[in-house]
Amino acid sequence: MPGREQLLVTARKLSELGLNRGTAGNLSVREGTGFLVTPSGVAPGRITADDMVWMDFNGAVTGTGKPSSEWRFHCDILAARPEVGAVVHTHAMFATTLACGRREIPPFHYMIAVAGGDSIRCAPYALFGTQALSDVALQALQGRRACLLANHGMIALGADLDAALAMTVEVETLCEQYWRALQLGEPTILNATEMAEAMEQFKGYGAWNKP
Repeated sequence: MPGREQLLVTARKLSELGLNRGTAGNLSVREGTGFLVTPSGVAPGRITADDMVWMDFNGAVTGTGKPSSEWRFHCDILAARPEVGAVVHTHAMFATTLACGRREIPPFHYMIAVAGGDSIRCAPYALFGTQALSDVALQALQGRRACLLANHGMIALGADLDAALAMTVEVETLCEQYWRALQLGEPTILNATEMAEAMEQFKGYGAWNKP
């Protein structure tokens, strides 16, 4: 499926799954010498494939479309991480709830390993649409496939849009489980050895773990 059509399908799927609502969130996919990103301020039900905006890694737009206000972190992540083919940003309910508490997600469950490490970090707060937000997001994503953004939402990465969508679903599920576990008190955290074993077991496993 061509990039524009797949971007549209994935944007609508995020909405159908309740991971984005209204005009919240945005996503991108690598294409040629640049990337395609969803347009600014348009709900998925009103977007067409032709509305997707192509940009180069200098931030220049080809055509007349207006890219998402968050295009900077899409651009910077794809430029810095050649193994990443797609970026999904959502304001999913549980991820955003924990991000508003500025909580990283600790290894309360072995599935934390799906994001590439023993935690899902929460980037410090920075104003949306700014280079400062892109900078803190890149730092939080070092060695990781996902992060939270303080008082904002989450970012998930994948080798392609299917993998990035799968990662988004996994991270939101983990955030919901962690939030629910916190209602009982602080959950027991897996130790470094247990998480290292889980990460080794996960190598090559799952749609979110494409090379």
